[in-house]
Amino acid sequence: MQMKFILAVLLLTTSFATAQKQKSSSTEIYFPGPDVEWKKKSPAEVGMSAEKLQEAIAFSISHESKNPRDMEQSHYQSFGKEPFGNGIGPFKERGDVSGVVLRNGFIIAEWGDPFRVDMTHSVTKSFLSTVIGLAVDKGMIHSVHDTVWRYVPPILSYTPIPITDKANQLGHSQWLMPFESKHNRTITWDHLLRQVSDWEGTLWGKPEWADRPGAKPEEWQTRIRNAPGKVYEYNDVRVNALALAGLSVWRKPLPVVLKENIMDPISASNTWRWYGYENSFVIIDGQIIQSVSGGGHWGGGMIINARDMARFGYLTLRKGKWKDRQLLSEAWVKMALTPTPAQPTYGFMNWFLNTDKKLIPAAPASAFYHLGNGTNMVYVDFENDLVVVARWIENNSMAEFIEKILQSIQK
Repeated sequence: MQMKFILAVLLLTTSFATAQKQKSSSTEIYFPGPDVEWKKKSPAEVGMSAEKLQEAIAFSISHESKNPRDMEQSHYQSFGKEPFGNGIGPFKERGDVSGVVLRNGFIIAEWGDPFRVDMTHSVTKSFLSTVIGLAVDKGMIHSVHDTVWRYVPPILSYTPIPITDKANQLGHSQWLMPFESKHNRTITWDHLLRQVSDWEGTLWGKPEWADRPGAKPEEWQTRIRNAPGKVYEYNDVRVNALALAGLSVWRKPLPVVLKENIMDPISASNTWRWYGYENSFVIIDGQIIQSVSGGGHWGGGMIINARDMARFGYLTLRKGKWKDRQLLSEAWVKMALTPTPAQPTYGFMNWFLNTDKKLIPAAPASAFYHLGNGTNMVYVDFENDLVVVARWIENNSMAEFIEKILQSIQK
């Protein structure tokens, strides 16, 4: 009788262990190596319906953006109509609708060409805020609540002057001092990261008032400034001022900072590039360095493939940790995910938050996405351990697309 009892206990223990092992394998967290080593799983293996997932993918393909594929042409049909809207950075013709779905780190689905390098527009801002975060993590910026002007001395602009024109340049300063005005001296890193600074000035030939100008031209250059922190305004000139301030802190090209600290450790490809403008060169420590842009508003920004975007999204899903390394502090990710009082669906640039489920009603309130024009989206979902990259889908179709992805998850 005692032997039967022991055997029964052993059987139950073995069954429990087997069940736990199966449960563990179904929720296995995986970090990919290089592309050739990135493991794939079928939808069924991660608790998703292949049929419904395919319906979601078909939806994204059928809701392709109607903007021209030629990004330069697209620019001049939109932002190029603004004052001083001429392109000053490189543009690139885009490819087909594409995307990647990850669950638990495994590739579950891909469509289009996930290896094609295209402009990613304002998803670039998430890379920019990341290099600022690295500076905070390393103590180079002591606090996001410090005023920026204390970190930015006069910066020498690299503008070669032909010898014959020197007399005409008499009295024209080559120094950039973007945070010297009375108002700009009150702006903190946090204000810039949340796009609530109301920074004033002109940078790389673009006045801040000319970016998405208001309905009253007579007020463009005369309105009273809002106190930093009070009003949210999406503005790429101010984003580029943040990039210049970050360059001043790091004293080396921000793409190099990103490559060394983030992209190489997550095994990103060698095909991504981050550009600024033809006139955004400065001299720091005897070197001519291009100050990069935070998007493709006037050209430039990050060009990258969908798989590398998925890797970055996965890093943010894991709250800055990759395998056994904390590349970006969890404290920084927490700050990036904290709603901005003046715009609760915005954290640090370009982390769009699903606060109160306003952006994607079908998604968890804790979900967020990195967003850029095009539309380019990197959706990140903690509750479902999900990352979805979608490129060149209509902006007004994003929420429905994600809803269809979520419907493929079998409860």
